Amino acid sequence: CDSFTLYLSRLNTDVELCQSLRRLLADEIVVSSLDPETRRVAELFMFDFEISGIHLDEEKRKKAVNLNVRILDLCNEFLTGAHLPNKIDKHVLPEHIWYNFTAEGNYLEVAGLHADCPDDLVREAAYKIFLCPNAEQLSRLEELLASRNSLAQLVGYDTFAHRALQGTMARNPETVRQFLEKLSDQLSKRTQKDFEMMTEMKMKVNPRNSKLMPWDHPYYSGVLRAERYNIDPGLYCPFFSLGACMEGLNSLFSRLLGISLYAEQTQRGEVWSEDVRKLAVVHETEGLLGYIYCDFFQRPDKPHQDCHFTVRGGRQKENGEYQLPVVVLMLNLPHSTRGAPTLLSPGMMENLFHEMGHAMHSMLGRTRYQHVTGTRCPTDFAEVPSILMEYFANDYRVVNQFARHYRTGQPLPKNMVSRLCESKKVCAAADMQLQVFYAALDQIYHGKHPLKKSTTEILKETQEKVYGLPYVPNTAWQLRFSHLVGYGAKYYSYLMSRAVASMVWKQCFAQDPFNRAMGERYRREMLAHGGGKEPILMVQGMLQKSPSVDDFVDALISDLDQDFETFIMDS
Repeated sequence: CDSFTLYLSRLNTDVELCQSLRRLLADEIVVSSLDPETRRVAELFMFDFEISGIHLDEEKRKKAVNLNVRILDLCNEFLTGAHLPNKIDKHVLPEHIWYNFTAEGNYLEVAGLHADCPDDLVREAAYKIFLCPNAEQLSRLEELLASRNSLAQLVGYDTFAHRALQGTMARNPETVRQFLEKLSDQLSKRTQKDFEMMTEMKMKVNPRNSKLMPWDHPYYSGVLRAERYNIDPGLYCPFFSLGACMEGLNSLFSRLLGISLYAEQTQRGEVWSEDVRKLAVVHETEGLLGYIYCDFFQRPDKPHQDCHFTVRGGRQKENGEYQLPVVVLMLNLPHSTRGAPTLLSPGMMENLFHEMGHAMHSMLGRTRYQHVTGTRCPTDFAEVPSILMEYFANDYRVVNQFARHYRTGQPLPKNMVSRLCESKKVCAAADMQLQVFYAALDQIYHGKHPLKKSTTEILKETQEKVYGLPYVPNTAWQLRFSHLVGYGAKYYSYLMSRAVASMVWKQCFAQDPFNRAMGERYRREMLAHGGGKEPILMVQGMLQKSPSVDDFVDALISDLDQDFETFIMDS
């Protein structure tokens, strides 16, 4: 992967290639004869040349390549460092909490934040030890940020954020800052109420130490959800067998898009594990659209993450045939047992729908070029199809099509779905405020350089200003912020994608989640183009209007409002 990235970096500074493309784009007659997607791909290639410093003299071009190589090395080193455990002499901690950590002689190894542990002392110890500053990791982060800034300025951008946001929905850091500031302002009072509720809950549990701290937020928000709505995942799992959920997806895609999923036999040596299943994606009139390999089950040494990735992108071949896309959906589901099929928790079911949203983006993209196939589009648009699927997964009319108790066949009661959906709104403002804090920190780190303060001082200042819970001395959370590698200056994308998905859901599918006309519009305006069309134009085509920053913010805030019917029913 590293050598391939380096090879691409060299191609992006190949003067002959660039001059050939530049001659083509300068010829008005030729350009006017190109279809819109071909023109966009040509412009994207030219953009790649320009951000790599093709316009520079030879010495500066070499410097740009060397900076790219160094940035790649630093990214790998930072990612490795971000996941390493920290060790501490076990006698520093009370003996009764030792069992929560891995013991190595006289040391305890802390490999995470233990955010779900009910013991306040364990969470506090894990937070302070796991986030303890590491001089080497600090040095890597500082060099990574400085190198990115140097590369951006070398090729003509004010900051790395300006370079990274070119071509996205947001387009520039100023829009991102405006979006985050307006969202933060709208969230402020709601977040304060959430923190007050968490503090009250902590006071009940731990009256001697009731001040709300950063290690409390994930735990007490979960406690509040469970207490207020009595949500026990174990009550839901029997209704969400893997087979039922796949049938639900098949039914939804059939009604919305005219698409069916068929299991296909794999050939010997075709898959990397015997429990990987192959699905053919078939349209009712167009036939086979592509293949999805479903790598759904836990196994030793498998990366513990849910994701979608492309094996082969779709493209128009020279002989006129279309190269069908091939993708993988990877989850970490439990295996079936002798007495029960694989049962999914509500969170697992939602993740399955989310990842299948990415897969459909890949399957339904019909681009001429592999460069812009499926999910190969700007980061702040790429999550829209997957997050939109979460709205379907939380709608009773959709869930009622497939959620059946695996033993009795009884459908999942409507009030259980409503309570589950409403439970997600408990402390959701504080959760969103935390995401705003992460996104704001990312923007500052990739903004104007040299940074006015150290990365830790910036963290402290931003956390207290944007998030609201106090910074904990001698911690450096930013050194564990692995998203700085893959989402540098683009962490806001999660929030902006969610805003667009929310608007699409409310305007196009909330009234009827099986509306075929809207499904066809969704395919035509958003999924078919991959990255072959400007993202904001795809959103405009779907919504029939151009959304403003205020529209994005309003969409996110309205998602936090309680459903009146459920509220009255529960009262």
